[in-house]
Amino acid sequence: MPASVLLIFMMTTSFVFAQHDREHYFALPSEQGEVIESEDQRFFLQTVVEGLANPWAMAFLPNGNVLITERDTGNLRMVVNGELQQESISGVPDIYNRNQGGLLDVAIHPDFESNNIIYLALSVERGGIPGRRNATTIIGRGELNGYSLDNFETIFSGEPESRAPFHFGSRIVFDADGYLYFAIGDRGEMGNAQKVDNHAGKVMRIYDDGRVPSDNPFTAHNGAQPELFTLGNRNIQGMVVHPGTGEVWSNEHGPRGGDEINIIRAGLNYGWPEITHGVNYDGSVITTDTAASGLEQPLHHWTPSIAPSGMAIVYDSELYPNWNGDVFTGALAGQHLNRIVVDMENERSIHEERLLSGIARIRDVRVAPDGYLYILEESNGRIMRLIPVE
Repeated sequence: MPASVLLIFMMTTSFVFAQHDREHYFALPSEQGEVIESEDQRFFLQTVVEGLANPWAMAFLPNGNVLITERDTGNLRMVVNGELQQESISGVPDIYNRNQGGLLDVAIHPDFESNNIIYLALSVERGGIPGRRNATTIIGRGELNGYSLDNFETIFSGEPESRAPFHFGSRIVFDADGYLYFAIGDRGEMGNAQKVDNHAGKVMRIYDDGRVPSDNPFTAHNGAQPELFTLGNRNIQGMVVHPGTGEVWSNEHGPRGGDEINIIRAGLNYGWPEITHGVNYDGSVITTDTAASGLEQPLHHWTPSIAPSGMAIVYDSELYPNWNGDVFTGALAGQHLNRIVVDMENERSIHEERLLSGIARIRDVRVAPDGYLYILEESNGRIMRLIPVE
């Protein structure tokens, strides 16, 4: 064997088998793709799933399967042994799929291996005149048995219902104590976000079965919705529990400008619409204030808007050592993968890098249990994995 061929063979073999213990959800490629040179990490993209219809979220199951929601069809899809199955999971409720509504997030119970429970966030119709009905966001759960979602129950329903077909939210995350967090946008009425008598423009915290923790921060407020955990969140589209601190982090859409990353803490007010870096879509001023007493400042903001979506944090990673501690978020309008470097001591961003510019509208970003960073892009209906290159 010529020396040059032997060298290529050894490099390829080393690439594949050096990371063999991480082959869990999808097989690693036999050949290295086109290398992308980011500032701190070399990698290439591997397409692992194709053929999705407007996908919104993905959840990685302990047995190596992957769940994927399709917003417009309302289908919950499954990847088995690395292959997208044509059969959708039955038992998913009917959705309201106008504009931004539909089947949204999917998450698994912290004890999924013993109870098979998964959670869905979706928009549904409520009352009104047929064809002109109100809609709201619900959180529900059921038992996943093969291709069937059994005993589905709604554990939360947002108030008020609205005819507005946008700002439904909603990501679902569990913290280490088993509390379930999710958010609903302001439903197009910005004043909602500052009122405690509704769920719009807020983050909620409940138990896994929908019960309300007695120490939720607004339970003592007369007329307040007991599930409320924060105020002043315009339209959260990404949410993740920080692997190091255990706190919930989120990103949210501003209007024209003023997209934000925030650390979600009990009882805090994140300002919308009293403070913002954005303006209305017609260019008119919402407020001239970008800061005010008693209102939280974002850890990072984007102006002009990138329309951030799914969110992940690389932490204690052997695969991406130069990205440890960095926040990744998809960009819909920006059509890229956004990387934010954070000064944790001062809780502020210190650097931004835009990766994969122009690739697609990236809807979800996850660090899976196998350690790899995955992106879900809705433009072409694909899931892609970032393969690091030394």
